[in-house]
Formats: sequence, structure tokens, C-alpha cells
Amino acid sequence: MTQLTFQKVWSGNGLFQAILRTSATNFLVMVVSTLTSIVTARMFGVVGKGEFSAILFWPTLLAGLVGFGLPTSLIYNIKQNRGNEADFVRAGFLFQLPVSVVVGVIAWIWLPVWLGNYPEAIIQIARWYTVLMLPILLAVNLISALAQSTGKFNVYNGVRLYFPLINLIGLLVLWAVGNLSIHHASLVFLLTSVFVISWALYSMREALKIDWFKGSGNRTAAKALFGYGSKVFGVELLGTLYAQFDKLIILSMLTARDLGLYTVVYALSRVFNVVQTAITNVIFPKVTGMDKDTIMVTVGRAFRLSMILMMIIVVPSMFIGRYLMGILFGAPFLEASGAFYLLSIECILGGGSWILASSFNAMGRPGLVLVRQLIALAVTIGLFFVFTPLYGLNGIALALFIGAIIRLLVTMASMRIVFQMKMSSILFNKEDFHFLLERIKDLRKRKGAH
Repeated sequence: MTQLTFQKVWSGNGLFQAILRTSATNFLVMVVSTLTSIVTARMFGVVGKGEFSAILFWPTLLAGLVGFGLPTSLIYNIKQNRGNEADFVRAGFLFQLPVSVVVGVIAWIWLPVWLGNYPEAIIQIARWYTVLMLPILLAVNLISALAQSTGKFNVYNGVRLYFPLINLIGLLVLWAVGNLSIHHASLVFLLTSVFVISWALYSMREALKIDWFKGSGNRTAAKALFGYGSKVFGVELLGTLYAQFDKLIILSMLTARDLGLYTVVYALSRVFNVVQTAITNVIFPKVTGMDKDTIMVTVGRAFRLSMILMMIIVVPSMFIGRYLMGILFGAPFLEASGAFYLLSIECILGGGSWILASSFNAMGRPGLVLVRQLIALAVTIGLFFVFTPLYGLNGIALALFIGAIIRLLVTMASMRIVFQMKMSSILFNKEDFHFLLERIKDLRKRKGAH
């Protein structure tokens, strides 16, 4: 009976069930990514870990820079315009094809300059990996958005899980046969991506059965897609820069060893963002199209409950994380433990602010998030150049921590000014506990019925 109750809760189509499944996927992704980080750290050492991270970094950065807001716009427009899904899908995919070619050529030419402090062999691997991986990542982003907008979170979560899982399996095979080269590890990651994108395309084949070259397409749909995309692109571009500028600073001002240390502690700190990331990914497509009051209540409750949960977990977990870091990654990585503490708190604050920001996108007001990102990014970048020469990796973590505080404060202030929400109601609402009690009672009733 208990199993039947669990299956019903797990397999439902509601907001809670989607968040539950996505949270579980986030946890698995986090575990697999941590294991992958351990394997690569042990395989290549601190310097080799940094060189491998530099190779993986560029296609991820470039895909974020040239996404043009299309994945988010695809979700928004499909939810708002039922029956015209094919027109939006066609416009999004066909636009990204020439973009990937142009950006790939630029990357091939300029990567030797961008990686000027790295060995020639690493630069060549980075060139090929970036050119081949970029179109895959752009397509994955659109497929994930299509899966979210059509409620197929099994595909969305599968894409996110299969990438690191199969990568890990491939690395373990390389380790078992004694072939520990960065070249072969990069090839494993590339082949994994081809496999996962093929699976995703097959899984979404019904939604992709459209006339891809239907004249010039629906110009109204294309205008709507790029119109909303242009609104959120600034936000997402700043989000990408905010998420990746720390690595750019390390690549330009520090060494491969520093990048190796940083990628380990940064990935380990993201453990604390599992639930909040799931909420952000699920709540935007779920609440889009609802009335303002429902959106604000739902988003506000999600923010408050997630912050309470994560703050309870974070303090003991940080010390456990440092202990595990020495055991799993090796003693050399402990010198970055100070950065780990700062990044852990920054992760929770940043995750909470993104939950709140999803309300702006859901109500068609992404410009508010853009203002927030501009302010926080300007301050954070400025602090990078001040703190990094003084404190190294700890300086980068401190700049990110201060930036997360600013993002959260600006987001709350925007909700107060634009939507007349009281600061106190954003931070605390006694009805949240009543909501939790009701959910627990519902689960008990279902269990009793079974």
C-alpha cells in the first residue's frame, strides 16, 4: 500500500510532483557530477583538472552567449499560444543552425588567443571540442525547453541526468584500461553528447513531426518568439556572464592549477542548490499564464520554504563537505576550503533569488530581472578585479557572495515596488506552515485510503 501511495505521489502531473521528480534528478545529477569531478581530479591531478575544465568551459559559455533567449521564449509562447507549437519550434531550431556555424568559426580562430597560457595540445583539443559541441548544446537547450513546455519532464530530466552519467561511465572505462589522456576524455564527453541528443530527439519525435521548410513559416509566431526572446536574452546573457565570469577571470589572471582547485570546490558547493534549482526549473512553466495573485503566492511560498530547508542543512553540511573533499579529491584540494564555505552560502542566496525572479518572467516582465542582473553583475565584476589579486580564489568567492546578496535584495525591492508586496510577506508567512501541514495530511489520507 505504501508503495502504491508513493507511486501516485511520484507519478502525478501536479506542481509538487514535478518539483519532487526534478529535485530527485538534481540530486542524482549532483552525485554523478561530483563523482565525475573526483575521477577527473584523480586521473589528471590539479593542473590536468584545470586544463580539462578549460576545454569543457568554452562551448558552455558560447552556447549561453548566443542562446538569444529562445529556450525561455519557446516555453512562454507555447504556453500562451496552444495549437501553434510547430511554428515556434521551427523558428527556434532553424535560427540556431547558422548561429552555431558562425560562432564555431569565431571560436576556432580566437581560441588560441583566449587560451594563450595553455599548451598547444590543449588548445587544439579545445578547438575541435568547442566547434563540435556548440550546435549540440544549442539544440539540447531548445529540446529541454520544448519538453518543459509540453509537460514532458521525464525528457527534460533525462537529458540533464544522462549527460553526466554516461560521461562518468566512459571515464571509468578509460581509467580501467589505463588510457588517462585528456584527449580521450574529451572524446568521451563529445560522443556522450551525440548519444543523449539522439535520445532526446527520438523521445520528442511527436512534437518534432512538423513541416520544417514550410515556406517562410509563420511570421507572426517568429515575431512573437524573437520578441519575447529579445526581452529575456539580456537577462540570460547577464546570467551566463554572472555564472561564467569567475572562470574567465581565473583563465586570464590565475593558473590552470587555480582553475582545477576552483572547479572542484564550486561543483561541490552546488550541492546546496538541488531543491532550489528544481523549483526554478519547474515553477516558471507551471505558473506562466496564471493570474498575478496566484503567481505571487506560489512563487513566494516556494522561496520561503526552500530557504528555510537549505539554511537548516547548509551549516553542518559545509563542514562535512570539507572533510569529504580531502578524502575524495586529495589533500591538495583542501587549500581551497575557504572558497568552498563562501560559495556554499552564495549558492543558497542565489538560488533563492532566482526562484523569486521566475515570477517576473511568468508575468511577462523579464526586464525587471535584467535590471537586477545588471546591477549585481557590475558590482561582482568590479569586485573580481579588486579581490582576485589580493586573495586569489577566496577573492573570487567573496565577490560572488556579495553579488548574491545584492541580487536577492534588488529582487525583493523590485517585488515591493512593482507588485506592492511587503518585504515581511516575502520573507515570512505563517500560512506556509499551514500549507505544509495540509500537504502532510493529504498524503496521510491517501495512504489510509490505500
